[in-house]
Amino acid sequence: MNAERDLSPLTPGVVRALTDKLYEKRKVAALEIEKLVREFVAQNNTSQIKHVIQILSQEFALSQHPHSRKGGLIGLAACSIALGKDSGLYLKELIEPVLTCFNDADSRLRYYACEALYNIVKVARGSVLPHFNVLFDGLSKLAADPDPNVKSGSELLDRLLKDIVTESSQFDLVGFIPLLRERIYSNNQYARQFIISWILVLESVPDINLLDYLPEILDGLFQILGDNSKEIRKMCEVALGEFLKEIKKNPSSVKFAEMANILVIHCQAADDLIQLTAMCWMREFIQLAGRVMLPYSSGILTAVLPCLSYDDRKKNIKEVANVCNQSLMKLVIPEDDEMDEAKPSMNIPAEPTSEESLSKPEAAITGEFQNELDITALKQLLFFPCSCERIQVTLNLDGIVQVLDYHLSDTSIGMMTRIAVLKWLYHLYIKTPRKMFRHTDSLFPILLRTLSDESDEVILKDLELLAEIASSPAGQTEEGHGPSDGSDVRPGPVELHVPARAGQLSSSSTKGLECSPSTPTMNSYFYKFMINLLKRFSSERKLLEARGAFIIRQLCLLLNAENIFHSMADILLREEDLKFASTMVHTLNTILLTSSELFQLRNQLKDLKTPESRNLFCCLYRSWCHNPVTTVSLCFLTQNYKHAYDLIQKFGDLEVTVDFLTEVDKLVQLIECPIFTYLRLQLLDVKNNPYLIKALYGLLMLLPQSSAFQLLSHRLQCVPNPELMQTTDNTKPSTGFKRTAASNIDYTELLQHFEKVQNKHLEARHQRAGQAEQLDRRVVL
Repeated sequence: MNAERDLSPLTPGVVRALTDKLYEKRKVAALEIEKLVREFVAQNNTSQIKHVIQILSQEFALSQHPHSRKGGLIGLAACSIALGKDSGLYLKELIEPVLTCFNDADSRLRYYACEALYNIVKVARGSVLPHFNVLFDGLSKLAADPDPNVKSGSELLDRLLKDIVTESSQFDLVGFIPLLRERIYSNNQYARQFIISWILVLESVPDINLLDYLPEILDGLFQILGDNSKEIRKMCEVALGEFLKEIKKNPSSVKFAEMANILVIHCQAADDLIQLTAMCWMREFIQLAGRVMLPYSSGILTAVLPCLSYDDRKKNIKEVANVCNQSLMKLVIPEDDEMDEAKPSMNIPAEPTSEESLSKPEAAITGEFQNELDITALKQLLFFPCSCERIQVTLNLDGIVQVLDYHLSDTSIGMMTRIAVLKWLYHLYIKTPRKMFRHTDSLFPILLRTLSDESDEVILKDLELLAEIASSPAGQTEEGHGPSDGSDVRPGPVELHVPARAGQLSSSSTKGLECSPSTPTMNSYFYKFMINLLKRFSSERKLLEARGAFIIRQLCLLLNAENIFHSMADILLREEDLKFASTMVHTLNTILLTSSELFQLRNQLKDLKTPESRNLFCCLYRSWCHNPVTTVSLCFLTQNYKHAYDLIQKFGDLEVTVDFLTEVDKLVQLIECPIFTYLRLQLLDVKNNPYLIKALYGLLMLLPQSSAFQLLSHRLQCVPNPELMQTTDNTKPSTGFKRTAASNIDYTELLQHFEKVQNKHLEARHQRAGQAEQLDRRVVL
């Protein structure tokens, strides 16, 4: 190389010293270069200054020879020192070759590069900010350098750069965010620590509003929160805490909607710290943003609902999730039932494609949410103001119902989650009944299956929901709507008691939809519910035995008891499975006679003073005929003692089985209970109640010599003046007002119906016995 010709104005001595392996000689050369550049600055000779920088860059710093590269680096630093404030004019030429050396394989050279850049930046100060991105990029790589000296040098440079950014008002945050968003997904611990440290610095600068760009980096922050290093996790936790404080101070400037799906994803994280932090953020978002969060309800519920069943090991997450759930539920208002979903101009701008894919319940449920979000997709999240006063939100009911349906159908879901789902559905039927009834046909089967749940609390909530569905005026059948199951349409002959207001539905009636479900109204789903409930009892006998009485008693509290018994009796009248019909009638009769919930209905039946009560008696009687003993007990309850006596007379024609005698035994025990106190007192009036005494004696004659026989026998011994028991037809007029009021009941026809039903039961028993005998013969053969 011809030094004099190619590298002027550098002297051959300076060139040789720059390429020397000894640092001291390179330092002497650097001082000569500094002196030379100062002369050019004094002469304002910019061309020569550029030429010197170019030589140091091309011929030395980017040379193939390591010592030449070291000389080039110290020479460029010397140029910067000589230029002073004017170094800002040449920063691009000074910085680029130094940054190239950051990638050198030699750790000593990387250290010298770091040292040279430190001197350049120290002289230039604020002038380096236009080049901040390339400096940050280089430093982020050195932060993960394996050599401790290089790392130490980079930390000094990093602190210097942070000081410059903090004291300057010229920092280009908009230009920096894309680089930060890219580097925040680094998996290297040191790089993550470097990133978090810079976020904390930028967050602390008053003139820099990093909150505006939080949606760009929030996902990356949550991923760093799961780092294995406790120190990094703590730093990230602090950074997120600072952001949340700022959000609480300035909620009007926060882009809540853009971050909603990010939180949904991390609320389902396996890492407890990530999940708890994301859930806390979600709680604040729902409380601060209000209805702006409604379009993301399905995703939020997908994340929150499973947490409600966590045990004490995740108690904190469970508690925060519960607050999120309650707060979100409160956002649904009756006005959501009136909003027209077909008016996009009134809604929040359509959710972006990325959000749609992320908020799908199937994606959240099957674990398709990836650990690392697609950065481009996140960038496309739509920005819009979050002021509730300026935005009208449309409730995405379809998505919510889909998520609730899934969680209720999943048998592995915990009890508290199932209860929360049922509360949500109940709340939606109260607040938005018109829209919810579009989903009723799809929800109905799973709600019926839920009656078999192991938890009484779940069953209670399920019954409350079913009662609301069955009683809400919004479910009244209209043309072309109503129950989809054609077989569930009830036949006409037996009319149920439906208050007139239940069938009248107008636009102004929505105010009354928040009333208690215990109001005695019925809609098109009531009878469908009764039919399907009895079908479930028929197919699941264990459910009937274990929970049947509990379910029916609760329904009598939630709905009108008369309607329930009337409709069930009507359905059982056409039941083909006679054995089930007999069992179900026995269950209903026991509930009717013993449950405190049915006190009013018993009083209504006891007197038979009104046409409605007589109509109910006739309806019950026809179904009660499936079980002879329950029919007699119904006659006792309604004080139809003569008809009870006539029925007992017919018992002689029936097939007396052990089960039959057991039921007679139970009836005797029941007569001794407080329910039949009035009946026992009527035994004192032998003259007006002869058929009561004769009916009881008839029961006594049916019983074998058992404890029940002794019990009834002792009771009858207490009847005064047994001689008066003999009666003739002239005693009929003295039976009092009760018999006169019930005179329009055709007891002869009822007795004939009883005989007809019992004949069917006899044939059915014989058929079952014949089939069992044939089966036994086949087994023997």
